[in-house]
Order: sequence, then C-alpha cells, then structure tokens
Amino acid sequence: MCKSKMSTKASEPVSTRPTRPTQSPRSRRTQQTHHDPNFSLPSTSTSGNYTLPSTTDSYTKASSSSASVSSRTSLSSLRQTISENPHIYSFSEIRSATNNFLLKKYSSSSNHCWRCNLRGRDVMIFQRKFRRKPESYNLRERLSVICRSHHNSIIKLLGASISDDYIYLVYEFINGANLSDCLRNSRNPDYTVLSTWMSRMQIATDLAHGLDYIHNNTGLNLNLVHNHIKSSSIVVTETSLNAKICHFGTAQLCGETDDDDNERNRKVSSFKRQSEITEIVEENDEQQPIPSSLMRSSSKKMQFEGVRGYMSPEFQATGIPTQKSDVYGLGVVMLELISGEEPLKYKFDKSLGEFVRTSVIDAARSALDGGEEGGGGGGERRLRKWVDRRMKDSFPVDVAVKLTRVAMGCVDEDPDKRPDMERVSRKISQLYLESKTWVDSMKIPTDISFSLGPR
Repeated sequence: MCKSKMSTKASEPVSTRPTRPTQSPRSRRTQQTHHDPNFSLPSTSTSGNYTLPSTTDSYTKASSSSASVSSRTSLSSLRQTISENPHIYSFSEIRSATNNFLLKKYSSSSNHCWRCNLRGRDVMIFQRKFRRKPESYNLRERLSVICRSHHNSIIKLLGASISDDYIYLVYEFINGANLSDCLRNSRNPDYTVLSTWMSRMQIATDLAHGLDYIHNNTGLNLNLVHNHIKSSSIVVTETSLNAKICHFGTAQLCGETDDDDNERNRKVSSFKRQSEITEIVEENDEQQPIPSSLMRSSSKKMQFEGVRGYMSPEFQATGIPTQKSDVYGLGVVMLELISGEEPLKYKFDKSLGEFVRTSVIDAARSALDGGEEGGGGGGERRLRKWVDRRMKDSFPVDVAVKLTRVAMGCVDEDPDKRPDMERVSRKISQLYLESKTWVDSMKIPTDISFSLGPR
C-alpha cells in the first residue's frame, strides 16, 4: 500500500483556527466538491451508544495542505488524499438509500445486503450485528485503517454507519458473480465460465495475493484476520475473470476477532480439549440442506457464526478466527477450484439407510494417495478423474498435483503445520508461471505456413 505524507497527515485530527486560511480558487472548488455538506455523524438518537468524533478537521487540513502545494497538485495525488478519509454515513442516509430497507435484497443467500446508490456511488450495503461493541475511538481508528487499504484483489470498504447493535458496512459495487455460482450453476451444471485451467489459476493467484496482503502487507502493523473466506464471498469480475475478496474489515469492525493476542493464542493452543460447540451457519446457499438428524443442537456451550466445510478444527472448538483459520478456508476454496465440487455435502446411502457426509478434502486426499500409490498411469487417471471434467482434461497434471498438495497443506488439522500466506502466495505464483508455460507450449505455432498446392 502506497501512503503519501499528505495522506498520512490528513487522517490525523488537529485543531484549526477560527479564521479560514487563504486558498486559491482551484483548491476552494476542490474542497467544496469533496466535502459533502451532508457528511454528518450519527447522533446519539440514531446510532445507539455511539457518537463518533467528527472528521471535519481532517478534511480541513487536507484542503489546507492541498492549497499550499496547489501548483504541484495532480489528479492522482488528489484521489489518494480523498481515499484516505472514510465516510461516516448517517443512519438516515442508509435508510434513504435502501428505501427504509424495503429495497429488494441483492442476493437470495443474504437477508441483509442491498445494492443501492449512496452519495452518487453504486455501492453494496451489508447489515451486521456486533459480536462485541468496541469503544467509539477504537471503532473510528479501525475504520480509518481499513479504508486506507488498497489492493486489486480486495473490494474496498468505503465507510460505515451505526444504529443500536448493528453496523452497516458500505463497500464499492463490483460487477460480477460469486465464485460458488461460477463453479456450480444450478440451471446448467455442465457449464462454467471458468472452463480453462488458466482461468482457475488466475483466480487462485488473485486470492492468494489478496489474502497475503490482508495478513502481511497492509503496512498498518496490525494482525488482520478476514474470517469470511469462502467461495460465496469471492466475486469473479465479469469481463476479466479476476477474483476480488469481499467483506474485508468485517471481522475487525464487528468485534469478531480477539484483540488480546496472548488470550487468542492460549485458546487456540488448547482447542483439542474442547469438544462442545454449536454452529450457526451464516450462508448455506451453495450447499445441500443438512438433515436434521445430523445437526448438533443439544450443545449450548458456545455459539458463533461459520459455514460448514470452511471452518478449521480450532475455530470450531474456540470460535476465535486467526490467520491460520483464514489459510484453512483458502485451502478449501482452492480444492473447489480444482474439482468444481462443493466443500461439504450429504448424500443418502440406500445400502446403509442413512446420510453419508462427503467432503472435498477427503476426495482430494484420496486422489493424491491414489496418485502416489498407483505410480504412473493408474494414479494419473485417478487424479484426472477428480479434477473438474468441464475443463475437458486440458491441464498440466504435474501442476494440478502441486496445487492440490499446496491446498492440502493449507487444510492441515494442526494450525501450526499450515503455511503462512506469504509462502502460499509465492508458491501459487510459481505454479501460475508453470501453467502459463504449459499453455504456451500447447499452442499451435503461428509462424508456420501451409500450402496445399502442388510443388
């Protein structure tokens, strides 16, 4: 993330004099254009117990700084300065944009998501309930930090609004479809827009780079966790078929993460001693209905949100998300990319007279074990059979094996044995280059001419 000196100063609250500094006509027009008069903070009556400090001083300082260097101001630096300031939307703006929340939901899988126009921008608004209410100062700092983050593989958070126990997160709208729908089209199961090996390697590379940025490269000196890595939370852009990660910052702003690193590590290290959990499925749109006989409802010891198939063992035991649980979720998504299968499903076995659970992790392990034990043609056929048939058997087998092994390392039951995202990102980038070399070698040479006439 590139952060200019000007943008850093613009995000710090400062005291200003009552008198307005002298500004050039150009800088005055800039301030009037980007400082919305409706940029008001939620009052105590509309935002529960929260009264967030005003960011007007930040805007004033940004305008003063731009006035002093008006001769050197460019469009790129102006955009960078503006993007450093997150919007604190009033709750009345959220209600107006969503037609008092009567606007049609954007997705059938989510009951609290709307696509609408807010301050002249096409945005997505997500309603989330606080797990733990942070202090208003901490919430403002977190929002400022997250809104300053930029990456091509992450959907940008524009701002937020608060009302009672709920926070409304406003993200930029990206035209595309979620990865789950791209891989599994219920209307036409034999078709997928990701019909080539390179298209799936591009998705895997984008996801690895995006999650590596969240974990290691934001430059914010924070231990950020995503906590919502799943195929339905990944948008595949319509034209370029690139992947963008949704819900960045949700875990930090909603209080899903444990701020105490020592306490979090202590709970995760002892996860094997905890056995009773209650799972609350946040989304189940891409999975088959789970038989009631298989659902655990007797345990009331712990409640947390998660999606079956993506939750790591330690997360199921503690309910505490970590970077290693993010890695686990990414590993499951990569196995989905390779096979096209759901992460977890239940099938009724007539011979046993009961439902049998099948997971993409078990299927991948079986394919790899068969490849190693088969030693040659038999093992290769088994792996080819497991890889998504809609790619028409056109992929580099050796790269597919390596990518599957990387994914299986990410879903290791022991979190300490899982690689960090820096290593995963580096390995997947290498496999992308190997795949590109394979594709180039399979192309018909274009510098050869053919003649059907007699010599």
